[in-house]
Amino acid sequence: MSNLTLALAIFGGLVLAAVVGYEAMMSRRNAPRQPDAVDVALDEAERALAAGADDVEPVLHVDPNKVQVADRHEPLFDPDLPAPSGVPVPTAERRGGLDPLIDVIAPISLDGLASGDAAIAAMPSTRRAGSKPVAIEGLNEHTGQWEPPVPGQRYSAFQVGVQLANRTGALNEIEYSEFVVKAQAFADAVNGAPEFPEMLDEVARARELDQFASAHDAQLSFVLRALHAAWSPGYVQQNAARLGFVAGIIPGRMVLPASEAGLPPILGLAFDTQAALADDPAQSAIRELSLSLDVPQVDRAEEPFRRMREAAATLAREMDGVVTDSDGQLLRDETMDVIGADLEQLYDTLDGRDLAAGSPLARRLFS
Repeated sequence: MSNLTLALAIFGGLVLAAVVGYEAMMSRRNAPRQPDAVDVALDEAERALAAGADDVEPVLHVDPNKVQVADRHEPLFDPDLPAPSGVPVPTAERRGGLDPLIDVIAPISLDGLASGDAAIAAMPSTRRAGSKPVAIEGLNEHTGQWEPPVPGQRYSAFQVGVQLANRTGALNEIEYSEFVVKAQAFADAVNGAPEFPEMLDEVARARELDQFASAHDAQLSFVLRALHAAWSPGYVQQNAARLGFVAGIIPGRMVLPASEAGLPPILGLAFDTQAALADDPAQSAIRELSLSLDVPQVDRAEEPFRRMREAAATLAREMDGVVTDSDGQLLRDETMDVIGADLEQLYDTLDGRDLAAGSPLARRLFS
């Protein structure tokens, strides 16, 4: 073999090696980011400990709640809209779970006492009138409290209610008529006499309440977009878990739980469900995820918007991303401040209407 041939062979080998190396480097650069191996090992150890394994050595784990952070677009609502007027809002005291502020209530008088068992047997098969929830409560003979009928208890009166409005709209004439049919059937079964409010008055009241709710409903959403490398589902979950998020019921969804068990989550975090369900999630590429806040569902005391800003800023910093609106516009601190100020006014308006964010009534109305 001549020197020229040998030189060409060596040169070709070097070029091939360079091409292979470049492609490997680009492949690594473009591959979805993976969770930290150390944290994965810690998670596995914790799961093993929870399962009762005795051969796992204790490990030091940093409390994710200690992570601190720094810090969106035009307001999505106008908190200065006036509360509706024209139809007076009832001022009767709340009676059990039903409330005259957001429910039509039909009292049912009885000649004597009725058992909880009889009331349960007489319940309608569906507890809705159209898209509005229907509830039945009894006045407990012993406690004097309104409650859903309970077996073995006796009741001196009943009341049937239907919600005036929710996110599907206001109670209409057809839904009111369906409510009357269900309430009358229940009353007949327990030998009671119902008294129904005037339909036109209640439908008008429903429209007023729906107008108020529509004008003061706020569901905020931030989008986190990857600047360079995409993220794997495990990488997203690991970073979110450090801020207190836990897995939701739906694949690709995580939630930040409320401080009190049983209440709606403070925040939601969602990414592509298909990526979470992939045969090999580690190879799924996620380029954006959303952070959401359903304002009327969360108690003001939880400081949900502040925590939303902090979570967005932390995730963007740690995951090499940016925070934008749904149109891809960067959300700067000044815009976030405007949103926060508007939210405070919204909270005040809801408080003034006795529909404080996170309260049972607000959670029912804005659902």
